[in-house]
Amino acid sequence: MPELPEVETTRRGLAPHLEGRRVTGVTLRRPDLRWPIPPQIARCLPGERIDAVRRRAKYLLLDTAVGSALLHLGMSGSLRVLPARTPVGPHDHVDLALEGGRVLRFNDPRRFGSLLWQPPGVTHELLRGLGPEPLSEAFDGDYLFALSRGRRAPVKTFLMDQSVVVGVGNIYAAEALFEAGISPLRAAGRVSRERYAGLAAAVKDILAYAIERGGTTLRDFISPDGEPGYFELELAAYGRGGQPCPRCARPLKQATIGQRATVWCGHCQR
Repeated sequence: MPELPEVETTRRGLAPHLEGRRVTGVTLRRPDLRWPIPPQIARCLPGERIDAVRRRAKYLLLDTAVGSALLHLGMSGSLRVLPARTPVGPHDHVDLALEGGRVLRFNDPRRFGSLLWQPPGVTHELLRGLGPEPLSEAFDGDYLFALSRGRRAPVKTFLMDQSVVVGVGNIYAAEALFEAGISPLRAAGRVSRERYAGLAAAVKDILAYAIERGGTTLRDFISPDGEPGYFELELAAYGRGGQPCPRCARPLKQATIGQRATVWCGHCQR
């Protein structure tokens, strides 16, 4: 599933082509994706100008005066801005026609993505209760330390809890914990304030760098310009179980934590 850097890369790629453009029509080739597509999408969007393309967690929002289209890429979704006459493929489920003769096309082979609607002044239920953005000032070591007191869950599970902080998925949690030298098995409540400061800094640095490099290439993800991301080539821990640690050369350990594969160095991460 695309993680925060992939979604942010998509947002940055789409924004120059969408912001300030009017939607001239909506084509829904399916009535649903992961959930039914609300009727407001086809009823309200035509004729409206896209004022902004925003990201909240792993969701994209296309803001208009009458509401926002809320998009999630799911496991295999992608968005492209294409000439309107581009042939339609079997998994091209939604087109938003734009003034100027182009379309925003939502392709989703597995149909785990979603297209929903958020009225003005309302926060969609999927966005309620989310934690702060990891690249915001609200996310730092003091915040993590205060929220973690008394928590027995592994720190990796804690870091991936979307009510704690949004958008830190399995890949980037593993990489941040490696960078901070913290074992993913350590109880969240047993990590010191100082070490949480290092972890928050690692999350920010790794996510910012991944965004700069175009995100991580997952099997199904391609960035909006058609080029794959390439941060995957530089991963230190994720997916490298049994391989040498980049720091000490000892074999990296691997286990399952919260039903997710976890890799770490038993020597460098305590």
